[in-house]
Amino acid sequence: MCYSAQIRADYKQFFRMFGGVLTLDAFAELYYERQSNPKIKIPKAMDAAFMSPENEDERGIKDLIDAFNTQQAIKLEQDLFAQRKRLADAQRKLLVKTTKKASEDVRIATTKVEWGLGKLADLRRAEPEPRDARIFPGVYAPVMIWEDGHRVIKPMRYQCRPAGKSEKFDFLYPGTYNARRDNLEGFWRGQFGVSHGVMVINAFYEHVDREGKDTVLEFRPRPEQDMWLACLWSKWTAPGQPDLLSFAVIMDEPPPEVAAAGHDRCPIPLKLENIDAWLRPDKGNLDAQYAILDDRARPYYEHRLAA
Repeated sequence: MCYSAQIRADYKQFFRMFGGVLTLDAFAELYYERQSNPKIKIPKAMDAAFMSPENEDERGIKDLIDAFNTQQAIKLEQDLFAQRKRLADAQRKLLVKTTKKASEDVRIATTKVEWGLGKLADLRRAEPEPRDARIFPGVYAPVMIWEDGHRVIKPMRYQCRPAGKSEKFDFLYPGTYNARRDNLEGFWRGQFGVSHGVMVINAFYEHVDREGKDTVLEFRPRPEQDMWLACLWSKWTAPGQPDLLSFAVIMDEPPPEVAAAGHDRCPIPLKLENIDAWLRPDKGNLDAQYAILDDRARPYYEHRLAA
């Protein structure tokens, strides 16, 4: 399962390659919703695309990002104050008498202070790091789709909740960030041939078993290149709930070097010349969609232990 990937989070990357209609309404709606729902996870690299705004729409999104970061910093500082007080109180008690509770309070408070300081530093950091672009299930990423006769870019959650399902679907089927190719006409029949998308990545990560130990490997194409992954997506709606755009990456049998590293699946990178045909599927001709998946780009994947 492609449980994590390093994405190209700048939506402008798509337009430099393909053109299309530039609308930031979906981005603005997502960032606005995050103000009251901190469970919405957006990678720092996606925020970075709006840090030097070029128009009023981008400035509005930057204002929402700045307001959210300020809100998060205040909460972290409040938590740090509480944990530092807990630590100081426990240390004073230990000077009088050693107790299990006081010792545990010192251990827990010390860990939480270190964690909080790290999160605060990360929040305020301006210099980009590779991990800023890494997504996991539940995190948002820009996805290119075809809408109203044009290519458009929209932020979508990496874990698909198909239209018509209940919110419980996310918990009942937590693995729906990947769509197995051999189940496209089964579990994914509502999306395959109907709503296709593309996400750009330059590395993906997998759990493998190494001598009985769970190990995370990074797979990166050689030579270095962007990969345009075949995706399925859906728009979920429910009364009284904000709309949810979400997607899954299509997975297939691995090439020999990925299989030799210990994993049995691999995402499908599309050839650039096939992307428009993929984005505009014909439900009545699924064979054509399978043909696009077969006529894929085939980079060689080098692997290493993930940092």
